[in-house]
Amino acid sequence: MSKQLDLEGDLAGDPAGIEPLSGMLVVEMALAVQGPAAALYLCDMGAQGIKVEPPLGDPSRYGRGRDNPAPEGAMGPQFAAVNRGKRSVCMDVNTADGRDALHRILARADVFLTNYRDKALCRLGLDYATLHRRYPDLIYASVNGFGPLGEDADKAMLDGAAVARGGLALMTGSADQAPCLPGAIIGDTAGAMQLCLGVMTALLARARGAAGQRVQTSALGTQLWLQQWELTHVAATGADLLRDGSHHPNIKGPYGIYPTREGGAIMLAQTMEQGAWDALCAFAGIPELAVDPRLQTPGQRLGEGLTEADSEEIRGTLRRAFAAKTAAVWDDFLGTQPEIIWERLRSWDEVLDDPQAAANAYFTHINIPGVGSCKTVGNLVNMDKTPGSVKGDPPELGEANDEILGRLGVDESRRAAIAAHAQQARTEAFAALLAAQDADAEPNR
Repeated sequence: MSKQLDLEGDLAGDPAGIEPLSGMLVVEMALAVQGPAAALYLCDMGAQGIKVEPPLGDPSRYGRGRDNPAPEGAMGPQFAAVNRGKRSVCMDVNTADGRDALHRILARADVFLTNYRDKALCRLGLDYATLHRRYPDLIYASVNGFGPLGEDADKAMLDGAAVARGGLALMTGSADQAPCLPGAIIGDTAGAMQLCLGVMTALLARARGAAGQRVQTSALGTQLWLQQWELTHVAATGADLLRDGSHHPNIKGPYGIYPTREGGAIMLAQTMEQGAWDALCAFAGIPELAVDPRLQTPGQRLGEGLTEADSEEIRGTLRRAFAAKTAAVWDDFLGTQPEIIWERLRSWDEVLDDPQAAANAYFTHINIPGVGSCKTVGNLVNMDKTPGSVKGDPPELGEANDEILGRLGVDESRRAAIAAHAQQARTEAFAALLAAQDADAEPNR
């Protein structure tokens, strides 16, 4: 069971609420995506999320990315995406006041979630052993790049490094070109999903009588989870699978992406019934494949019994057929064929306007300071008895300091000192940054 907080104003929301994690408090001390995205899911499921940020804030607050016309200093899209609905408390936990304030929050928390390095956490007295002795019911959730053990346990990680180490990057891209990174930060976001799964399991164990415990996942481990079939196939068979561009390295035959006229593309996955395969071949003008003895069953159309030469021959015929018509024409025809598994490749602009996503309420709107109303991914898990919900906008840095720390008994003078220290640290850091930029701009003498 979650703790029943008797704090005035109840930091964890309404314990009697209908959302699965109502009444629970998640304290997040995490940066970028992998940690914050995990805490975001817990907040969507009803927990109150308090994001403890250092004086300069989570660095992703200031990330702009490409083609961003927002005013200088506006909140970055990455930060906004994974921090909506949380409260921000800004303080330096290296100071006595900051540590005391943090422990006042932790004393009422159900989950402490972090992606800081273990060495830093130990230095701050926020390692698992220390917090477990002090708060035995606390779920201590940590995620890093390469796992909690081994010589690389404390190695720095960004998403691309994880997908390189896990093998996914080498298997992505065309066979005759350099390997590619996936088109999204799936190491970070999938790592967050694994961490959420671990936290929910630990909360269930606690509800059944277990104590608080440590939950650890990593971006590397998540890459292995995503590739269970492919890795097991290589281990079991010794197969030398190679990246195959528009096709899966372990699936022969039609499965893959086919460019169409005028720049579009169709992903053809499977044709489940012979009548649908016949209709596809007739529409494509390739009747010879309809009667080809190598393609008469769904299994054959997923590569069973095909040689590499067979596969390339069949794909070549399909490539020429798909290239003869536009994506819109293919879209119209394939939309009449429920026994064909396919999709037209869509841009991110099209994905944002997809009526199927809208029908399932997969997107929500938030207000980003300096930007305005913006569409973002919402709560994606639908529960008919205890649904979660989107909790609101991403927080400004330190917006909840007075409210939350005041409720926890931190007096006004100490709250002011915490805020002043953070502001001074920001001022000094930005002044040093501007000085460095000015120095770089000076001509060489």
